[in-house]
Amino acid sequence: MLAVSALEASAVEIGSGNTGLNTPGDLQAAQNRLQRQQYQQMQQMQREQDRLIIPQPQPRQEVPRLKPGCQVQIYGNRTVTTCR
Repeated sequence: MLAVSALEASAVEIGSGNTGLNTPGDLQAAQNRLQRQQYQQMQQMQREQDRLIIPQPQPRQEVPRLKPGCQVQIYGNRTVTTCR
């Protein structure tokens, strides 16, 4: 919260009388800088909130597996499976 207050204070300084910003381009650059700082602080706060949320573990899905060493032999219309 203190960082947000500092940004608000700097926003007031940008708009006040003698800030050393001589051209509209200087004012635009200062506003862009302030907006970028505010955006970065918001992103940082959101990342910190996301870290606090503990994700629920995903349940393991059953995956069919072949048995090792099994052979399927076809004899006419019949199949014979031999596992070792």
